[in-house]
Amino acid sequence: MPTLHWIGKDKVVNYEVPFKILEHKYNFGGTSENKIIHGDNLIALKSLLPEYEGRIKCIYIDPPYNTGNEGWVYNDKVNSPQIKKWLGEVVGKEGEDLSRHDKWLCMMYPRLKLLKKLLAPDGAIFISIDDNEQANLKLICDEIFGTQNFLAKCSVKRSGGRQDSKFFAVVNEYLICYAKSVTNFTAGGEVKLDENYPKFDAERGRNYKTQLLRKWGANSRRVDRPNLFYAIPAPDGSELYPMLSTTAEGCWRWGKDKMQRAFDDGLIEFVKRGGAWVAYEKIFQPDDGEARTKKFTTWIDDVASGADAVKEIFGQATFSYPKAVELVERVLKMCNVDKNSIVLDSFAGSGTTAHAVLNLNAKDGGNRKFILVEMENYAENITAERVRRVINGYGNVAGTGGSFDFYEIGEPLFIDDNLNENIDVEKIRAYIWYTETGTQYRKPSDGGAYLGNFDGRAIYFYYAAGERTILDENFLQTIAPAAEYLIYADECGLGKDFLHERRITFKKIPRDVKKF
Repeated sequence: MPTLHWIGKDKVVNYEVPFKILEHKYNFGGTSENKIIHGDNLIALKSLLPEYEGRIKCIYIDPPYNTGNEGWVYNDKVNSPQIKKWLGEVVGKEGEDLSRHDKWLCMMYPRLKLLKKLLAPDGAIFISIDDNEQANLKLICDEIFGTQNFLAKCSVKRSGGRQDSKFFAVVNEYLICYAKSVTNFTAGGEVKLDENYPKFDAERGRNYKTQLLRKWGANSRRVDRPNLFYAIPAPDGSELYPMLSTTAEGCWRWGKDKMQRAFDDGLIEFVKRGGAWVAYEKIFQPDDGEARTKKFTTWIDDVASGADAVKEIFGQATFSYPKAVELVERVLKMCNVDKNSIVLDSFAGSGTTAHAVLNLNAKDGGNRKFILVEMENYAENITAERVRRVINGYGNVAGTGGSFDFYEIGEPLFIDDNLNENIDVEKIRAYIWYTETGTQYRKPSDGGAYLGNFDGRAIYFYYAAGERTILDENFLQTIAPAAEYLIYADECGLGKDFLHERRITFKKIPRDVKKF
């Protein structure tokens, strides 16, 4: 497979990103699984691994296009003399900065590697880009995700055309799409409506039409069928009777038993008309084996202006080139994101991805979660503020509801290869568990040194800040019997033969021994 080479590649390919703790700042809207993180997205992605590796269904990112007008700065502290020369320098324009593409590739490569780790087995990543770097991006994505996992390169229509382009007015950019594994990935599709069955039930994946649940025509009055006049529960909890008008009493088409079965099977639909609820029967299209959806195309031209949306939310233009909510909603549907999926955007910008997730949840009652990472200082007053306004409502737009937690990048877990004792012990325990098992840590109910059991091995982290811990027979008397053990401590007072006989693996906690 052809690969791309550039200045600094050999260093960033094996760059060991430092692990730092996410520091919780505040919660907005109540209990939340949504996160907005302010800080370097490379560090943030590494910090997310213990909780989210292999769990993200959809990643959408809109990285710098490297046009030379964005003012982005390379800041990854990779141990390379050449790369260190780039730190803090604004990346220049074509012809002015001969290493601009090298810098962009060095910035993107380690981030894409971490993003791949975070993807679920059936997940996919969607990357917005234009002609400045799309060819380079395709090559490094082939290398990281594998050419076999390439899904598509979509063209996205821009509003108008860039008349400042050198030769032609550019009217499109791109959406590069890769799956974690095409074997596990299933693409979403657009609903293919039938004029005879014009509605679509997303949960059943079938088209349907509706029919009035109240009887009409002959014998439709209460006096005709008095046993069919009774109340059913409306969506707001009120009682709904089959009324022919505001005063004339009618009757339902079904008896109480059949009505209850229809409720249980989800075959009743309510619509509010003139301030009153009207009940309908959902009649599904016969299943003749024909697909009810059609594939999304690689040409996307029906998205609104992201700038107009941001202006409507804030009352003024506050962000340059924000992505359209409709585009990200399309991405979520292309990725076949279900109602409980997690969506990640590590170049969050104005917060469009969270807006799209909240919109879909409001439309179908879903519980999708979002994680946003934004390194710039507007993470609070634009990114998070937009999400707050979407949740609460703005102008004439009703709020979606929802909540989120706001985080900053905190202290490193290790300082000079030694454990940072200022870190909360539960965060350390979660990291130890993740490094040993590659899975998410669940705090045991009994606490203490015990972390849990994985593949038949009991794992212990015998640690106390500022104190020395010793694995000895006294400690072994405090733990439950197991077939095999992995025990972290500062020192071990047991012989190799004893450890081997008891199937105990000892690991030394990395601390500055001079403290002891």
